[in-house]
Amino acid sequence: MEQLDLFEEAGTEQARTSAPLAVRMRPRSLDEIVGQKHLLRSGSPLWRLVQAGDGVTVPSSILLWGPPGTGKTTLAYVLANATERTFAELSAINAGVKEVRAVVERAKRELGMYGRETLLFLDEIHRFSKAQQDSLLPAVENRWVTLVAATTENPHFSIISPLLSRSLLLTLQPLTDDDIREVVHRAVADERGLAGKVSLPEDSETHLLRIAGGDARRALTALEAGAAGALAAPRKATKPGTPGADGPAPLTLDILEQAVDRAAVRYDRDGDQHYDVASAFIKSVRGSDADAALHYLARMVEAGEDPRFIARRLVISASEDIGMADPSSLQIAVAAMQAVSFIGWPEAQITLAHAVIHLALAPKSNSAVKAIGAAMEDVRKGLAGPVPPHLRDAHYSGAQTLGHGQGYVYAHDVPGGVAAQQYAPDAVQGRQYYHPTRHGAEARYSDVYDRVKTLLGGEGRETSGEVSHKD
Repeated sequence: MEQLDLFEEAGTEQARTSAPLAVRMRPRSLDEIVGQKHLLRSGSPLWRLVQAGDGVTVPSSILLWGPPGTGKTTLAYVLANATERTFAELSAINAGVKEVRAVVERAKRELGMYGRETLLFLDEIHRFSKAQQDSLLPAVENRWVTLVAATTENPHFSIISPLLSRSLLLTLQPLTDDDIREVVHRAVADERGLAGKVSLPEDSETHLLRIAGGDARRALTALEAGAAGALAAPRKATKPGTPGADGPAPLTLDILEQAVDRAAVRYDRDGDQHYDVASAFIKSVRGSDADAALHYLARMVEAGEDPRFIARRLVISASEDIGMADPSSLQIAVAAMQAVSFIGWPEAQITLAHAVIHLALAPKSNSAVKAIGAAMEDVRKGLAGPVPPHLRDAHYSGAQTLGHGQGYVYAHDVPGGVAAQQYAPDAVQGRQYYHPTRHGAEARYSDVYDRVKTLLGGEGRETSGEVSHKD
């Protein structure tokens, strides 16, 4: 019996050392979890569940919602260990109702025979259909299992209402660079990880953080690949007494690039490169060079630039450089900005590329920039003056005695929909701020503008022809 125990321990140790680094470094307690401070602070629901163990009633269902690599699976493991429950893990990618029922039946037997509860961790639950999610309800309602489900999709749209209403919803936030740095440093030093066998220079660490993109699993996978290359590379002996025969093997940037097949982008998000690349990006869009714009977009994406910064620049460009020549460009840029906010990396890079290509190839006009600039300049010069009396607010008591609204012509009562009356203050009456180009859709707006100006100037007052604003 003792010999069998020794063999089991040896097998466990072998499995531990051969497991991926991300698995070996999986936190075993709340204290080892990095990030998610809002969920782990003292007194929070998750903290009470884990710390109290069997002394507290665990909700029959917990939903973990967050981006990949933020610790959803880890939290499920910690919860199972802390509450001494049997842990069962399924993924909705390759499991269905049959597999769920098998776990539930086994959980019912263990609960009835031994009084031991089961925690079922179901990853990617949003991939389950409505009917498959319905099949979970009896097990949840009868507490045959404690369901911990993870999703990267908004549960308010991807999870059925009966299950959502019975669940404690916990939202995980993307890990910061400091969080990923802590994970990497721990993996380099910890005995479960690389045990100090490699060293990580600053440039390699920076590149590793860029590769990770807020995903701890991705960071550890890249670190493990790079460490294997560093340990296999020939090296000279370093200081006597350092770990290993020749001291820790340096994981240089070249080795890391070769290991993960991803070159480091020379880009400082807080320095000149940030502004230079962003400037070249927008100027390439303005210059209609879609390929150059995509190149600079790729550099910013690879360097870990904030996608919201990129999207904001595109929204500005849509009005500043394209404007009335293609009004749909602003709609596309705003849609891209909104999509980026709830998609995240890596899919958001496709949305940004879509917007970049459209904006780069759209006809260009800066007439809106010039128009507001000219109007602002007049205002700053003091060319304002009172609002014409017939345009003033006439809805309050006594306004009519002041002459407000008298003589105002309601545009919809006039054939063509344009009333020939003065709209601008006397100081700027007749000033032209908007000078439309003949580029793209603005050519049509230019024709409309000319016809409207003619009507407002008094000419063609008797005409019944309508002025189309649809273009």
